[in-house]
Amino acid sequence: MVITEVITAHGHRNIQANHKTTFEITKDAHLTSRGDCIIAVKADRSLVDLSDGFKESARDSNARITITIEAGNEKEIVNAFGDPNLSLSHKTDIVVRKSNYICSRTLAVKADKAACDLSRSLVEKLRNPNQTVKITVSVIKLNDEICRPI
Repeated sequence: MVITEVITAHGHRNIQANHKTTFEITKDAHLTSRGDCIIAVKADRSLVDLSDGFKESARDSNARITITIEAGNEKEIVNAFGDPNLSLSHKTDIVVRKSNYICSRTLAVKADKAACDLSRSLVEKLRNPNQTVKITVSVIKLNDEICRPI
């Protein structure tokens, strides 16, 4: 079963995307140069806004989460995992982490990319305040038989 959510956000001139372990999308419009993990602002949704079905699936120990980031003609795909401890309750932020750390802002853990790993051509698009950014988040809940090693 796959459940997909689409989030629309915008670029910002202060986007650096050089954080080594996370990336973040926020509803906030303001961004200082210290926000080196933020890749998009003015998001139309945060974790609290995701559907109950998405949240339930993401909390499964076998959940696989794919995050697709699109800006103009640039596209990046990030693969990560869900976790039973996800609260998915933050009112403004969405954070994807390479680590296992979980807080109210965490969407997914054990990601294969952080902000610094995104293509620099995509990051250039994300620095444009007029750029619309489409973030598609899909969760697939695999059954235990598929995940069990042979």
